[in-house]
Amino acid sequence: MLQSESRCDVADNSGARVAMIIRVLGGSTARGKATRKQAGVGDKVVCTVKKALPGSDIKSGDIVRAVVVRTAYPTRRKDGSYVRFDKNAVVVIGADGNPKGTRVFGAVARELRDQGHMKIVSLATEVI
Repeated sequence: MLQSESRCDVADNSGARVAMIIRVLGGSTARGKATRKQAGVGDKVVCTVKKALPGSDIKSGDIVRAVVVRTAYPTRRKDGSYVRFDKNAVVVIGADGNPKGTRVFGAVARELRDQGHMKIVSLATEVI
């Protein structure tokens, strides 16, 4: 689960490399627990770019929207299995919801298909 101030890798070729989450759009809080919203796989977040490639359209300090594609925290599936990844990762999206990059690096979770992010799923190298 990701929350505000979480740093994560950017898994596309938009030019951003490291992003920090500043707001979780959607997500949820558990009753009686922490009051910070937490984002799982498929949730939209607002990020600030901490590291970017030189000469790219996205610069350090830019505010972007992104979709969480990998989390180190296990995600439970309906069949009872769990899926987790080594690191947290996001894909930068535009205002229309389509990814800004033309490639998505690494595996993404199958839950993105249920959330309606079909363009990200089709660009990914592997869907787990």
